[in-house]
Amino acid sequence: MQKETEIKLRVSRKTLAALREHPLLKKRNKSGWTRHELLNQYFDTPTRDLAQAKVALRIRRDGDAIIQTLKTRGHSVAGLSERNEYDWPLSKAKLDAKKLTADCWPASLAELDKKQLQAIFSTDFVREKAEIAWGRGKAKVVIEAALDLGKVVAGKLEEEICELELELREGEPAALLELAAELAADMALMPCDISKAERGYRLFDANSYSLSLPAPSIDAEQPLDDAFAALAWHLLGSSQRLAEQYRFNGHWRLLVDWVAQLSELRALLGSLGQAAPRSSSSELRSLLDALLNEWRPRVQAGVLDDSTRQAAPAQFAAELQGTRWGLFSLNLSRWLLARAWTAERNNRGNRQGAAALGNWLPTLLKDEGTDLQLKRYQQQPEDLAEQLPRLERLLTWLHLARNVLDVPEVDRLYGELCKLSELAQRPISPELLDERMSQAQTVQSLKAWKVLVK
Repeated sequence: MQKETEIKLRVSRKTLAALREHPLLKKRNKSGWTRHELLNQYFDTPTRDLAQAKVALRIRRDGDAIIQTLKTRGHSVAGLSERNEYDWPLSKAKLDAKKLTADCWPASLAELDKKQLQAIFSTDFVREKAEIAWGRGKAKVVIEAALDLGKVVAGKLEEEICELELELREGEPAALLELAAELAADMALMPCDISKAERGYRLFDANSYSLSLPAPSIDAEQPLDDAFAALAWHLLGSSQRLAEQYRFNGHWRLLVDWVAQLSELRALLGSLGQAAPRSSSSELRSLLDALLNEWRPRVQAGVLDDSTRQAAPAQFAAELQGTRWGLFSLNLSRWLLARAWTAERNNRGNRQGAAALGNWLPTLLKDEGTDLQLKRYQQQPEDLAEQLPRLERLLTWLHLARNVLDVPEVDRLYGELCKLSELAQRPISPELLDERMSQAQTVQSLKAWKVLVK
């Protein structure tokens, strides 16, 4: 068994060709590019038991070599994935179920009749790979870079494979993200944690691609730093899956949810005060603001305008042909992995970062709620939109971490603040001003609001 640590980056054919000659890879290329034609068949039961267990089973033909591979459930965060991999050489391209013994076969599939396993899709592609190596501090880094071009085929359906895959052979996982981010500075790279197998399953069954990631475990005793990191990783990973699926099928709701995830990320980055000094996240906030300034108005316009919704897939495809989305994703991953917000903060910031979430969060909500000045906006409802950043910070923490609060009616407070935020974003009319005034009064009257803003 070996542990596989890799990152997949979706690219265009033009970018794939340019990567071969990229100065950064050229300088560190120790082996030259070698070409391999890889023919792969993936196996599962008719009811897709392996997919449900997050297991991939394939037979690969690489020249004269035939290899059976089992990849078990792993861990994937924002495109960077780790999982266990088992390989067995075969004499012919026929599945050998006898090799799937208890030491590698998941316990959840122990009762499965392996005679049901059958080929359900194929991924055939040409891989050009090279060993990329360099010194990083006192350590050596070795990464296998693979340029893959081909297609996934499931029945009569197919999808192109065009990606850069970076697999860590020696060194720290941070080196993968470091190399990817350096390449993304001038090339369009889209972090994408959907494997070739997952693409096959998606063709086989369009509903098989899961958009939801497991929610992070957040509790009142958790240090703020740990809670923030878990929530930010979750939002980044979710936003990447939404971007991939919207690119694939163009369903409007996915774009709306993608912008919502980015808005929550922006609110998180702006909510920690001295625990995350603004200087530590200035570059990230700039990239994120550029994305939101372009895409949030489109989503808002698309609520009422069908032509905006119809134009959005082509506009999103153009977005992915630029560097902005990939660079933001990879730089945020590096920032989170290194916990860069902790590097240069003062003693007060260190104390805040170490504070229990259950103690810190009520203070944040009290300060933000007080500064929201709901009484003022009952007299001046036309100005409520200026409080949208504060409303987003309140809503983000209530959405993601209200389970740590011992406050009555906190779920209702979250719902009523969502309504107030939605009203703050709508074009002004006499009727809207009345609704804003009424909704501000409703929020102010809630028990949860009175407890938090006391």
